[in-house]
Amino acid sequence: MGKSPASQTTFFIIMAQFYSQPRQTPRQSRTVTVTADSLDALGQGIARLQGKTVFIPDLMPGESAQVRLTEEKRHYAKGSVVKRLSDNPARRKPACRHYGQCGGCQQQHIPVAMQRETKAAYLAYLLTRETGEVCGDVPVLSGEEFGYRRRARLALVYSPKTKQLVMGFRQAQSKSTVAVTQCPVLVPRLEALLVPLQRCLSSLAAAPELGHAELADTESGPLLVLRHLAPLSDADVSALTAFCAEHNTALYLQGSAGAPPVAVCAPYPPHYAVAGLKLQFSPQDFIQVNGALNELMVAQALNWLELTKHDRVLDLFCGMGNFTLPVAERAGEVVGVEGVDALVRTARENARLNNLANAAFYHADLSQDITGEPWAASGFNKVLLDPARAGAAEIMPHIVALSPERIVYVSCNPTTLARDSQVLHGAGYHRNAVRMLDMFPQTGHLESMVLFTKTPPVSQ
Repeated sequence: MGKSPASQTTFFIIMAQFYSQPRQTPRQSRTVTVTADSLDALGQGIARLQGKTVFIPDLMPGESAQVRLTEEKRHYAKGSVVKRLSDNPARRKPACRHYGQCGGCQQQHIPVAMQRETKAAYLAYLLTRETGEVCGDVPVLSGEEFGYRRRARLALVYSPKTKQLVMGFRQAQSKSTVAVTQCPVLVPRLEALLVPLQRCLSSLAAAPELGHAELADTESGPLLVLRHLAPLSDADVSALTAFCAEHNTALYLQGSAGAPPVAVCAPYPPHYAVAGLKLQFSPQDFIQVNGALNELMVAQALNWLELTKHDRVLDLFCGMGNFTLPVAERAGEVVGVEGVDALVRTARENARLNNLANAAFYHADLSQDITGEPWAASGFNKVLLDPARAGAAEIMPHIVALSPERIVYVSCNPTTLARDSQVLHGAGYHRNAVRMLDMFPQTGHLESMVLFTKTPPVSQ
């Protein structure tokens, strides 16, 4: 990516809107003709109009289109394609019949290599901009572009007029639900459940009282969590049980928001594999939805940490031990810290199941100073953190106070990663290696990981 003033303004605008909420269409809009000259990390075409940067979904570089401006600000505008006047030769036919209506995917018309290149360039720009330390080309960790997603939540909406139950995903820029009969980004055995599951749920007497259905693919088979807003009859429970038996799917029912799902037919606790370990989880627990990329991500972290039996490692925002337990196999001691108490209990159980006595887990508020905690008294020479989208601004100074020799930061939001990197850069840490994680192909989501060390950068 270039460093001209125009491109810097464009990236500042992208940064501001990266995770912004949809805005209402203005009462009056105008239609203009523009030509896109590049893509942003969300897969939107970028065009110029009278000094403004215009962002247009479904428009590729080199393509001209009549565009209706849906939002206009002082320095930028957003638009939607009314009529495409030319096509980029690289444009491809979307793999999903629902693409363009369903809001799940935004980039199926873009070759996956172009998706990755654009996201990696944006990540490099942000890291350079925020720290002043030039970030060169960013390698990409990637897997299959379709059939990767092992978890999905499906909205269930009953229409009293038509007496039909719609099962699907949210429409782009809308609260409406798009009925889906396929979803190519799902792992095949979850996609295969979509049509028969909709038929089963539609046949229930409680169809008007269903909230959502969540599907997950585990090492022991698929599972279904059904949220219902009123008690289910015995006949409905029997129908669901028969469906799950036919499709080798575990069944959990959730009768109220926030309540733990209750297993109806689940012969084995759900679990997944990572780095040769078996991690159990509850249906409501967070897991990485791309199993193959999770394996690559964990392997990269282990490689960067250069673990030995002399290391004492701190894993912050550790969840159920996705990184902690593979680290424990290689390090002398590892402490995992998590803000959700239920996940801490699950992590401890996973350590027990995998016979890893050198892994300890603690519940703590990670917005507070942790350096005075008893488990931190012996210090740590290496740190890994994997925060939520909000990043880790509050804890960064405390990580610096621990003075670890290596820090691996895993991020699901490039803007907060870039912000938090400034703290480490200011404390004398070098950005030694970067990877863009193509965790969600066909979408605008960008995940990444960075290695920080006290020594100058080397090739890794």
